[in-house]
Amino acid sequence: MRSIPKMAAMDSTHVVAEVAELNSSNNEVNINGGNQQTRISSFLKRFRKKKTGGWSSASFLLVNQGLATLAFFGVGVNLVLFLTRVLGQGNATAANNVSKWTGTVYLCSLLGAFFSDSYWGRYLTCAIFQLILIVGLLMLSLASSYLLVKPVKCGDGIEKCTPPTTAGNVVFYIAIYLVALGYGGHQPTVATLGADQFDESDPIAKASRTAFFSCFYFALNLGSLFSNTILAYFEDSGNWTIGFWSSTGSAVTGLLLFFLGSPGYTYVQPFGNPFNRISQVFVAAYRKLGVKLPEGQELYEVAPCSQSSIRGSRKILHTDNLKCLDKAAIVTQNDRIGSPNPWRLCTVTQVEETKCILRLLPIWMCTIMYSVIFTQMSSLFVEQGEVMDTHLGGRGFRIPAASMSAFDICSVLVCTILYRFVVIPFTSAVSNNPKGITELQRMGVGLIIGMLAMVAAGVTEIQRLRRVSPGESTSRLSIFWQVPQYVLVGASEVFMYIGQLEFFNGQAPDGIKSFGSSLCMASMSLGNYFSSMLVNVVMDITVRGKMPGWIPENLNAGHMDRFYFLIAGMAAVDFVLFVLCARWYKFIKLEENEEELAQVVDDRIV
Repeated sequence: MRSIPKMAAMDSTHVVAEVAELNSSNNEVNINGGNQQTRISSFLKRFRKKKTGGWSSASFLLVNQGLATLAFFGVGVNLVLFLTRVLGQGNATAANNVSKWTGTVYLCSLLGAFFSDSYWGRYLTCAIFQLILIVGLLMLSLASSYLLVKPVKCGDGIEKCTPPTTAGNVVFYIAIYLVALGYGGHQPTVATLGADQFDESDPIAKASRTAFFSCFYFALNLGSLFSNTILAYFEDSGNWTIGFWSSTGSAVTGLLLFFLGSPGYTYVQPFGNPFNRISQVFVAAYRKLGVKLPEGQELYEVAPCSQSSIRGSRKILHTDNLKCLDKAAIVTQNDRIGSPNPWRLCTVTQVEETKCILRLLPIWMCTIMYSVIFTQMSSLFVEQGEVMDTHLGGRGFRIPAASMSAFDICSVLVCTILYRFVVIPFTSAVSNNPKGITELQRMGVGLIIGMLAMVAAGVTEIQRLRRVSPGESTSRLSIFWQVPQYVLVGASEVFMYIGQLEFFNGQAPDGIKSFGSSLCMASMSLGNYFSSMLVNVVMDITVRGKMPGWIPENLNAGHMDRFYFLIAGMAAVDFVLFVLCARWYKFIKLEENEEELAQVVDDRIV
């Protein structure tokens, strides 16, 4: 590796580092001086010949996501009832355990994203975590058959189950947390793999890439529709084993279809451990705290017309905020001696990658409160529905409380179509923005609708309590009063979660795309943990003497409506903070030209 040239020889835009060979320790690149046009033409021919990617390949991934989600929600949709009816847990304890489990599911998305971006690549990561999901489902199915559901078909709300053994409890928790690990690591990775099937340099493919995220969430909800209706009904009636085995079969089918589409996928190579790159920026910036950028000198970057210092990644243009990190890219006299030390000198792209992560964090933290709203559907909404009139047509057919989430799913499916074919055309005509509204605006709208859902849930609870007769365990109020709160949550998802997928994936640099997709799920994780903590705090404060608290075992003696209104108030405060963070946010700027793009895509695609 040659030493850095003298300042006089530096390019007017960048400090040019000419290198003789690829050095993995400092991520430098060798500049090919051959005929660029010949190389580009040759590459384009090879690329056309591959004929990979596009909707044909993405379709396999959409079906795979739908089946994996069906399998996951086959466990999660009635989990709170399984804990109370089969394992004998109390309402507050069961709600907290569901929140912790769901939080673990989405926290595992960060683990999947790390291995995907750094070492295994998207395809291998998806395959491994789907296998883990299947192992967890097999254990759960076997445990429910031989250890937990005794007598057979107990836990239907009428016949009580035999208290589980210690071994049964252990196997059960190992199984559901393997399900959490498998599904959590799979979902953000398959979303990014699907986005990889569309070439961002092609305007038509770029538009299809944006549409893919809506289709992805559509497939997710379509898969969960079966779980929240058919499987929920079987499980609610005591056929837990049938529900779990059906989930297992769905996951196996999804994995087989995933492998079936393998020949047509566009594969992206892993980019290396991002923690090393980020750590180098902080260390280099700290070492140069007292250094100032000399007048006329530009920050360090690899030569023009080449890929960035992160192999396979496009260059990121310099931004003016978080200037303290720019010191990592200042060239000092010591940096000119010998080979550049990556712990003392980083490129602009490396610095900007770190800035991108730091800029995303405030936006991400503001989405956590929305996840608190979302998680109520799988816990308190179900418990609320259980103490309402669940019969349809007199005293005949009984509607499982967990099946009410089907209204949320239908709302998502309908609102997704309305958004794409009504909202986008209307708002794009008004704002002259092809997307209609920006992703940040979309997320803000979702937060407001989610807040209204909590208000609707609180109003429903007030009406439910008014229709409770003395000595009765359930209210005379029909469970269909819950429809507005489920529909509003579904509408908010179309704005918030699809907006998050587009925003975090689009704003994440090339080297951490899966990490960007996982941020959406990670916010759901912390939202579940925060919801669990909030329930504990509220119960500690509201349980005094003979006062049973807001969420007691007997919900007819509590005030769950106040808890819903508390969440709505916190969401209103969170919305104000979100608006402030959105106004501060600076969007990523990528440097793209024909030569560089051809080189980057050539290196990224296997």
